[in-house]
Amino acid sequence: MLTGVAWAVLVLCLWLWGRGTTDGPGGSSAPTTGDIAAVGRPLGVPLPPAHRPLHPAEPRRVEIPSLGITAPVVGRGLDGTGAVDPPPFEMPHSVGWFRTGTPPGAEGAALFVGHVDTETRPAVFYGLSAARPGATIKVTRDDGSVAEFTVDDVQIFPRESFDARKVYGQRQADRAELRLITCGGTFDREAGAYTANVVVSAYLTGTGRA
Repeated sequence: MLTGVAWAVLVLCLWLWGRGTTDGPGGSSAPTTGDIAAVGRPLGVPLPPAHRPLHPAEPRRVEIPSLGITAPVVGRGLDGTGAVDPPPFEMPHSVGWFRTGTPPGAEGAALFVGHVDTETRPAVFYGLSAARPGATIKVTRDDGSVAEFTVDDVQIFPRESFDARKVYGQRQADRAELRLITCGGTFDREAGAYTANVVVSAYLTGTGRA
């Protein structure tokens, strides 16, 4: 009986500690985005072959069915630090596309960014760290086509060692790729920012019509 009580107390303490390390700026629980979320490509997950790149067209909407995400896409530039600027906090459920970079579906790496939360509630990419290799991402483009991507990698990059070339760069030549980026780790209240970034990588595997 004493052993059982001791285990119950230990589990309760660990649960309370976990909640304390994942509170976002609005007090809501942020997604688990430590090393455990950097799953890479698990053994035994079959991935389809790459589809040839499409002609350039601007994105209008992104969908991740496995995560229940459907959001409009808006063109964005760079912020003062040289990173892709997400949509303003007044648009927490929109996704930003780096408009001077690669259009999604064209050869190269297209960059999408979105908030994980606001001061009061979860935002569009709150559940992004739960993405897994093999999941489908659909991007509706302004020419009526739908570029279909398959997730092949999920990684966590600490802010102090964020490698822009590794995150933003194309991994394989002659391939259309996609990066979805949001905040991760824990919220540093003193710095006013999260300690890491969640980066989901995908590549073009099919097409359809809107």
